[in-house]
Amino acid sequence: MNPKIALLFAGQGAQTVGMGRDLAEQFPTAADLFQKADDVLGRKLSEIAWSGPIEELTKTSNCQPALFVHGLACWSILRELAGGFPIGGAAGLSLGEMTAHAAAGTFDFANGLKLVQRRGELMDEACAATNGAMAAMIGADESAVRALAADADVDIANINAPGQIVISGERAKVEAAIGMAKEHGIRRATLLNVAGAYHSRLMESAYQKLGAVLLHVPVQPPRFRVIANVTGAEVTTPVEIKRTLQDQVTGTVRWLDCMERLSGLGCEFFIELGPGGVLAGLLRRTCKDVDVVSVSDADSVRSCAERLAAL
Repeated sequence: MNPKIALLFAGQGAQTVGMGRDLAEQFPTAADLFQKADDVLGRKLSEIAWSGPIEELTKTSNCQPALFVHGLACWSILRELAGGFPIGGAAGLSLGEMTAHAAAGTFDFANGLKLVQRRGELMDEACAATNGAMAAMIGADESAVRALAADADVDIANINAPGQIVISGERAKVEAAIGMAKEHGIRRATLLNVAGAYHSRLMESAYQKLGAVLLHVPVQPPRFRVIANVTGAEVTTPVEIKRTLQDQVTGTVRWLDCMERLSGLGCEFFIELGPGGVLAGLLRRTCKDVDVVSVSDADSVRSCAERLAAL
């Protein structure tokens, strides 16, 4: 019996200069997607993704659409090389949830890309209007971090894996929380190099404006299960899809719950689509001995297609 396959799509922070260039050079499918993205956005997103500089690519309004296009390019090539194969479910970290929905046909490429572009712009605006920060709490359970967050008046942004939770909020309060971490039994607390306080109340303006944008986005029920960041459960109707995508801007990304849900659905072979291997690493911390591969370039997509053919 073929194992159930799960797709994982990378989030902001995974971006690297050059991502997708070799895909576009070797696969017309990818070249067409990057060209279509440039046409839809009316600017050379591909040039920023392929040539940088990294400071330009790291801007939220650039890296979110670039990761969206790159993830879908990897997915399109994989289907081309491996043929049709059943998907047990999909999830994406933060921005990656949008990519997962596009892969599942929730919205088409052009509408999804414009939505992602706008989401990035709105989050950039919220970052510029606030003085926010984020910090990783390593080696602590959720109850300890929740107690710390309450004491410091910050929010829980991500529950990524056992012993890895991220807090988010006003910079002074996040810095205070780092100083208080040891007394809450947290082994290590590290300030993250990010532009602002994502997945916190400081993103409220982006939350409100994205909700207005989502009203006008045509949404279809996904062709395969997509797990929502904020609930750790699948979403099926256009109303709940739009609500969870909006809630995610200020809400907690429950990535640990998402991985446990996909595992609970019987998924045995996981494919990470996007630069790096962050999601594969988090998954291995959540589900020991899981079979996971990362796809980001021409070599890895071919290798993954061979694995799929052998299943």
